[in-house]
Amino acid sequence: MLTNQDLEQIVDTSDEWITSRTGIKERRISDPATPSSVLATKAAERALEMAGLQGIDLDQIVIGTVTGDRTFPSTACIVQDRIGATRAHAFDISAACAGFLYGLSVGRSAIESGVADTVLVIGVETLSRIVNWTDRNTCVLFGDAAGAVVLRSTGAPGGILATRLHSDGSLVHLLEMPAGGSLMPPSHETVAQRLHTIHMSGNDVFKHAVRAMESVALEALEAAGRKPEDLSLLVPHQANYRIIDATARRLGLPMEKVFVNLDRYGNTSAASIPLALDEANRGGRIRKGDLVEMVTFGGGFTWAAAVVEW
Repeated sequence: MLTNQDLEQIVDTSDEWITSRTGIKERRISDPATPSSVLATKAAERALEMAGLQGIDLDQIVIGTVTGDRTFPSTACIVQDRIGATRAHAFDISAACAGFLYGLSVGRSAIESGVADTVLVIGVETLSRIVNWTDRNTCVLFGDAAGAVVLRSTGAPGGILATRLHSDGSLVHLLEMPAGGSLMPPSHETVAQRLHTIHMSGNDVFKHAVRAMESVALEALEAAGRKPEDLSLLVPHQANYRIIDATARRLGLPMEKVFVNLDRYGNTSAASIPLALDEANRGGRIRKGDLVEMVTFGGGFTWAAAVVEW
């Protein structure tokens, strides 16, 4: 666990500065021997146990991540082997903070089209590996985590009612890791200039995030034939409390209907929503028949929403 007080010893910041601007009090940081695949495997095992299934029952594994173990092979293939999912095809999705909901939409489509019967969707990040620990504007934001869900058609009413996905590649420069790919391969210069770390224009991201999350949340609700007032719970991407609060107000939702665990985990990107969803479920915030909406925004820019009848 890395608290705001710990960060005061690393960069020029304070608990008051971080809390007032983000709502974050602490975040979890994985140790060097624990890459994304290990976190993803643990989340997968817990999701399968809750579903009463084993790896062999899976037809598809989709992982949303920007911090996979390697550029290739996919982290999904590594997890497939570790959980014994020998029948499943596996692949990663790179959609930053929207990775989990992109994966959820892909998994739903696979089931509806008959490509798969049982799908495991995982969001996992070890963002601590790509944070610039000298930049107080970004290093205070991010944490490491993983979360997973199992999708399966039961033939019963409910489940995923609608998903909506969007992206705008003209804004890539506002939130990116500049180096490490074919555009700017690793070199002494890119490492020295810290170009393998997160670069973000926070104010611009904030403005786009609030507008986009409101718009896609309403779009998904309309596709599901529902309205904001029908929601039992909104589970937003946990990036910044101000973004969450502004989104809730634009949707006309009281904060009692919004799940927040940002203060304890920080921004965990693609892992954010499944982590929050699991805590909300285990904590009794979601009951059978509840209407739940998940909404997110991330680098790319990418944004998405999903409406689920639990």
